[in-house]
Amino acid sequence: MALIEVKSLTKRWHTDRLALDCVGFEVKQGEIVGLLGHNGAGKSTVMGIMLGMVRPDQGEVRIGGVSVQQDRPKALAQIGAIYEAASFYDYLTGWQNLRALCSLSGWWDEKEVRRVLRLVNLHDRANAKAGTYSHGMRQRLALAQALLPRPKCLLLDEPTDGLDPEGIREFRELILRLRAEHGLTILLNSHLLAEVELMCDRCVILKAGSKLYEGPVPSRQENKPIFQLQSPDIAKARDIASRIGASMSREGMVELPPHLLGSDIVRHFVEGGIRIDGWQQHRRTLEEFYLEQTGL
Repeated sequence: MALIEVKSLTKRWHTDRLALDCVGFEVKQGEIVGLLGHNGAGKSTVMGIMLGMVRPDQGEVRIGGVSVQQDRPKALAQIGAIYEAASFYDYLTGWQNLRALCSLSGWWDEKEVRRVLRLVNLHDRANAKAGTYSHGMRQRLALAQALLPRPKCLLLDEPTDGLDPEGIREFRELILRLRAEHGLTILLNSHLLAEVELMCDRCVILKAGSKLYEGPVPSRQENKPIFQLQSPDIAKARDIASRIGASMSREGMVELPPHLLGSDIVRHFVEGGIRIDGWQQHRRTLEEFYLEQTGL
């Protein structure tokens, strides 16, 4: 079941620049999906439309079956979000900031707020002023705000931007825990492809306002085994690979057909007089796949 449905979004700015060109994708309940693309690809525009902050020229977004464009309050009641830079009142404590922000929707439940602060590991600093918070603590406070009250899905716009490696790891583990223990559906916009690869089930790649790809994170679902050959005889090895039905790049990347094992092609190489300095299975990274798709 799709909890988030993005349908044929088209948006043109006043400069006559086409920001989105009929973009559509889905996020199923309980999934973590990465929204990827270069600066200006349209990621923030998609998220702005999902939050009702930007009006599309065509198309709509549905959250839990409710159209953001037709019934924004009901649709957004199901969403928590970190969108662009988190902003807080530095002279108020973390607790007071959450109370002030929750008051905008007329909701407050101290027991639930304490639970969420403990969940994001901020309970021991809740009474300190936000102006004393590190960047990582401010991101955790932003996440706490997004989790109040309990949403069905989270929209996260560059949530680890500016965090140190320890902070990135802590945030990643928290996101995975939210999905595992609370069943949250998460759409994540990030430039950190290695983090997307560790967190996400699927990804959507945008380029210049158009969708290039929607599907599994490649490193998690490789259809054909790929091996890296290190040898001074690459040209000769390519001829042998071609004769037995395998494909091989000039860099020595060998993609095997279903009827061959890695050991089979090594045997053919040895029998053909190929010197093998190295042979190991290669799993294509999300970075490699992304660069292939975007042509960068």
